[in-house]
Amino acid sequence: MDPYLLVEDLRVSFATAGGTVRAVDGVSFAVERGRTLGVVGESGSGKSATALAILGLHDPRRATVTGEITVAGRRLVGRPEAEVRRLRGRNLAMIFQDPLSALHPYYPVGRQVAEAYRVHHPRAGRAEVRGRVVETLGRVGIPEPERRYGQYPHEYSGGMRQRAMIAMALVNDPDLLIADEPTTALDVTVQAQILDLLADVQAEFHTAIVLITHDLGVVGQIADDVLVMYAGRAVEQGSVERVLRRPQHPYTWGLLSSVPSLHGDADADLTPIPGHPPSLIDVPAGCAFHPRCRYAGQTGGRCHAELPELRPAGAAGHRVACHLCAEDRTRHHAADVTRAEAAR
Repeated sequence: MDPYLLVEDLRVSFATAGGTVRAVDGVSFAVERGRTLGVVGESGSGKSATALAILGLHDPRRATVTGEITVAGRRLVGRPEAEVRRLRGRNLAMIFQDPLSALHPYYPVGRQVAEAYRVHHPRAGRAEVRGRVVETLGRVGIPEPERRYGQYPHEYSGGMRQRAMIAMALVNDPDLLIADEPTTALDVTVQAQILDLLADVQAEFHTAIVLITHDLGVVGQIADDVLVMYAGRAVEQGSVERVLRRPQHPYTWGLLSSVPSLHGDADADLTPIPGHPPSLIDVPAGCAFHPRCRYAGQTGGRCHAELPELRPAGAAGHRVACHLCAEDRTRHHAADVTRAEAAR
């Protein structure tokens, strides 16, 4: 099956007074209809910049986007804005991470969802548009959608505002849905409801989903495949089962060790990744993760000087960008797991 979304060697950079910010630096991945790709990494790793590039939402006066982005067989990079706009909303749509910022406070929620529908159905009558919006609000679990149609964002709870954002994205039945941190700032119960909603939408419409998050627990719950990003590059990718159970990159190990365990000591400290993500204006030479990696000194200087490429890591589709050999990665990961369990 051909992928619905194909991203090849995507690069996004911004010219600033301090230098060029390389937000995305050669990322490639594919997503088929009916599957979910989880894109994970710390803040500043390039996740949202990748999503905005797919939607064609970077300001061309500020951002330079190169590479190939193909949606349903159509190449998007370099296409006229009007052409990309015709696809946006109908073929691909995005759920933004902050509904309060994305929803206009001066207009009723129903009117804002209706506007997204009218863009692609300019001849639709008022009754048809209202009926479609009310139906979509109900579909995403907003109670009393007829009454809620005329309410303003501040009259919605946090979970309902996120559902309204999902309704806005789904009102035109897109085949590709990009969800940027859709459960941020929501309590655990509402978070689970939102994730269940996305899974139901995918099951009903065979939608391709790109889920952007920093939470590997969320990825493990809903995604089929995972792409781990660091400093604008992909450092590991593969099936969720393979990456979460047999991770091959020290950065992925760090992300997993910083996730709370339901079976450990509730009072035990988490194990954070030491240091801070690098500036994207001045990314370290070689492997960008080497200043924070405890194993960087075991590769004969390659981590400091040579950029690692994504290479097969055993199972089909599992790839990792790390200079450590497979035997050393397996041994070091086992030791990391043992240390984390002992600490908990």
